[in-house]
Amino acid sequence: MKKFLALTMSVLMVAAAFAGCGTKKDDSSKGDKKSSKVWVIATDTAFNPFEYTDASGNFVGIDVDVLAAIAKDQKFEYKLNSLGWDASIAACQAGQADGMIAGASITEKRISEGWIFSDGYYTATQCMTVAKDSDIKSFDDLKGKTVAVKTGTMGASYAESLKDKYGFNITYLEDSPTVYQTVIGGQAAALFEDTPVMKASIKTRNLALQVFDGSENEGAPYGLAIFNKDNQEFLDLFNAGLKNIKASGEYDKIIEKYLG
Repeated sequence: MKKFLALTMSVLMVAAAFAGCGTKKDDSSKGDKKSSKVWVIATDTAFNPFEYTDASGNFVGIDVDVLAAIAKDQKFEYKLNSLGWDASIAACQAGQADGMIAGASITEKRISEGWIFSDGYYTATQCMTVAKDSDIKSFDDLKGKTVAVKTGTMGASYAESLKDKYGFNITYLEDSPTVYQTVIGGQAAALFEDTPVMKASIKTRNLALQVFDGSENEGAPYGLAIFNKDNQEFLDLFNAGLKNIKASGEYDKIIEKYLG
């Protein structure tokens, strides 16, 4: 019910968010366009290194650059709106966005709920992270304690899969920075997050956190998602462009840029 109410609130507020947030358009798509439509794509606000605002105030990341490269390859125009996770889902479901790229893992559960995914463009695991001075040595040490997760994410799903076995409680929060600060501040003993996101955030923001070695799950690929079959054209453009930028080496350059 809590998640339903959050998504309902997002639907009511998302029009204002679209009006006020920054947008991006591919300038290379003039001329021989494959699609005349300007596609509206929603994304998260802070999911480093996939989408985030850098020190110069630019909205950057793997998702941002992959989408731009694919748009250039396939000659289409788009607007990228940074709304947040729940608001991005709500915008797509309400028809206010055509698709969503936000480090969304491709899972059977999401597919059964109506998510229609592109081909995978990056495979990520999830991990447990604790404070630098934590005395947590194993999952067993979480018994009776609270862990923090971001609502609706694979990190949350991973924590939920371990909750009963190890006897911990889960607190759900709306964004990754708040999750991190909850552990740093001692309100939670640990957090569960996508491994590349966690490692990049610790490095770039000098967070007093450490990834717990050996805590990773098997992981799943990320995909761009649509929620309306009428937008299949965009999914086809994305898949074709992804194949091309992988073949040309452009994709590898993007990954190297952010993950080294």
